[in-house]
Amino acid sequence: MKVNLKNTPVVNLSNIDPEDIGDVLLKIERSFNIRFTDEDLTHIKTFGALCDLVVDKVKQVQSDSCTTQQAFYKLRNAINAKKPIEKCDLKPQTKLCELFPRDNRIEVVADLENEMGLHMNLLQPKQWIVYSFAGLLMAAIALSFINNVAGFIVAGLAITGLILAGKFGKELKVKTLGDLSEKIAREHYLKCRRDASTVNRGEVAEKVKELFADYLHVEPSALKKQARFA
Repeated sequence: MKVNLKNTPVVNLSNIDPEDIGDVLLKIERSFNIRFTDEDLTHIKTFGALCDLVVDKVKQVQSDSCTTQQAFYKLRNAINAKKPIEKCDLKPQTKLCELFPRDNRIEVVADLENEMGLHMNLLQPKQWIVYSFAGLLMAAIALSFINNVAGFIVAGLAITGLILAGKFGKELKVKTLGDLSEKIAREHYLKCRRDASTVNRGEVAEKVKELFADYLHVEPSALKKQARFA
């Protein structure tokens, strides 16, 4: 079925928690090695204006090469360096669960990150574990109105549980090598470039959109230029 993008509603960014917006801006800064000043952001009212600002701040030499493709090659070489596999067997559709067996997934992913020199943010705990500790934290807040000490103790247990779950989670956030290439290309744009002194300006706005969509869980098609921050 064909989707009519013209009828896709524009997301109202002013309804999103400012702290979440701030977190995405930090991700953009890290990915493109730029810095936003308060003066920069004061004048930004729309998503399109933000994309234009990022493009303007990126000073590297223009190159038309595809960053996602280069991220795939970087991944493939790093995997091959740790576990020799025929390059022709490593394809965008290759399933990560086959490359990273669950038994030693945390160690294998850590080794790969060291080889690549970047954090892939690939693993997460099971959702029911996160929901359980989040529910316990909410219960702790309610308990604190009755018994402050007990509420504090339960909240500490819930927070510790969330931290440990995040540290030892083994669930994959994406399924294929191609998905992972796209993920690191948007989160570590310059580090994925074969030559970090170059940038493909035609990709920048799309990568900014992908970061917003991924982190804020909104449809990319709703992130149109006229989407307003205020």
